[in-house]
Amino acid sequence: MRNVRARAWMEIVAATVSGILFIVTLLWRDWIERLFGVDPDMGSGALEWTIVLVALIATVGFSLLARSEWRRAGAPRTE
Repeated sequence: MRNVRARAWMEIVAATVSGILFIVTLLWRDWIERLFGVDPDMGSGALEWTIVLVALIATVGFSLLARSEWRRAGAPRTE
């Protein structure tokens, strides 16, 4: 589609995955305990909030990078 480089598609996938992780962790806070059977933060929720924050930052960052690549592909070439 529109001469978009593979890098843009990787950034779109990364933004999607981190966005899903953000939503899942925000809505289902004990998924780590249920899935792996361990409680790394001893019930404080600190790990989950860290995951939410990091996933949000990653989602925004990858989205901006993908947007930049997408716009670059759509810009007319001046060679």
